[in-house]
Amino acid sequence: MTKLRLAIVGAGPAGIYAADILLKAERKFDVSIDLFDQLPAPYGLVRYGVAPDHPRIKGIITALRDVLDRGDIRIFGNVRFGEDLHLEDLKKHYNAVIFATGAIRDAALDIPGIDAVGSYGAADFVSWYDGHPDFPREWPLDASSVAVLGNGNVALDVARILAKHVEDLLVTEIPANVQHGLEASQVTDVHVFGRRGPAQVKFTPLELRELGELRDVDLVVYDEDFDYDDASRAAIASNKQVMVIDRVLQSWRQRPSVNNAGGEASRRLHLHFYAKPVEVKTDDSGRAAAIVYERTRPDGQGGVVGTGELREIAVQQVYRAVGYFGSPLSGIPFDKRHGVIPNHEGQVLHKDSNERVPGVYATGWIKRGPVGLIGHTKSDAMETIRHLINDQGSWWNPEDPSDEAIPALLAERGVAWTDLDGWHRLDEHEVGLGAAQERARIKVVDRDEMVRVSRGE
Repeated sequence: MTKLRLAIVGAGPAGIYAADILLKAERKFDVSIDLFDQLPAPYGLVRYGVAPDHPRIKGIITALRDVLDRGDIRIFGNVRFGEDLHLEDLKKHYNAVIFATGAIRDAALDIPGIDAVGSYGAADFVSWYDGHPDFPREWPLDASSVAVLGNGNVALDVARILAKHVEDLLVTEIPANVQHGLEASQVTDVHVFGRRGPAQVKFTPLELRELGELRDVDLVVYDEDFDYDDASRAAIASNKQVMVIDRVLQSWRQRPSVNNAGGEASRRLHLHFYAKPVEVKTDDSGRAAAIVYERTRPDGQGGVVGTGELREIAVQQVYRAVGYFGSPLSGIPFDKRHGVIPNHEGQVLHKDSNERVPGVYATGWIKRGPVGLIGHTKSDAMETIRHLINDQGSWWNPEDPSDEAIPALLAERGVAWTDLDGWHRLDEHEVGLGAAQERARIKVVDRDEMVRVSRGE
């Protein structure tokens, strides 16, 4: 019986789902899967891209952990593709590779002043509060008024973390440096800007409801944003999700702005709809000083057009949350415009000729762009796996497909890789750090410390 030796680069949901789907798929060959990740710990976006106060994270991680703990997938963490391991190495030891490397960079926003001091990509801030080991440990939260540009779930996550009181985050696994950074926060007002109306937002009802549950934070919405056109009313009437979002926003219009003590809250979170950011104004030192936006209006078809009316709100920091963007991989075709690996249903294509690259596949955000929720990666992986199974005739013919080859190669190159047992050690260590402070977990941020704990050194 033929055996498929498969490498998957990326140990987040996309890579783990792909491995699980292949192992469970109907096929006429045996399968051996090695999962590689540049980070010492698995789970990718779930560990390092989702806000720590989302309860649903635990359910997703539990499902991913169950897949890995079966023991039929090997993990090699702390291995950088393009540095520690190359495409030629994979061809020598595997029949095929699936890239599931996601998208962690911020998409660009081309408006004047966006590169001002105090203007940041939301992805960088998310990586900071999620304790990503390759990002700075410090984050300046010295602004009282902050702008968040975007109307998706990431924008709401960023706004919520900025507005939330740090003591309400201690039930989560935020690292010690993040706790200290948030304790020093000067933020009092968070302004979220979206160019379209309330019936066209990209966030989900769950994300929106969470804003309304923040302690000592007033939710501020503006009556002028709720003069709906026929297209908006039709969207509310025909789409249950839009209907729920409208219901939540309408309830906030009626809500008195008081905290539990009966007075005004110490922080405010403002939602500005029909507000298209057009400029970040700066002060004499080049720091962000204000956000200028153009008031838009419905175009009658679910979109918006500009009105020419410009408004300005003083802010000292700006976070753009207008989407994520993929990163190129050594030796792999890359579409610089869309930030993805060019592909047909997961089969990687040469950039110029659109011909298939034998043995190379993609899944997840690096395949289709950063759209959809984590659950969408399952159907995405199924499509890729179907082609992988059917492409048996074009698999690579590896020179040395033995199980021992990769550990020997990494050892020879001095790579301190981590494995599944190492993740269990790190997992137990983080839980222990949390227990000492009566918390569920405290993340380890330093990469070297993660590796030492994982390797039992």
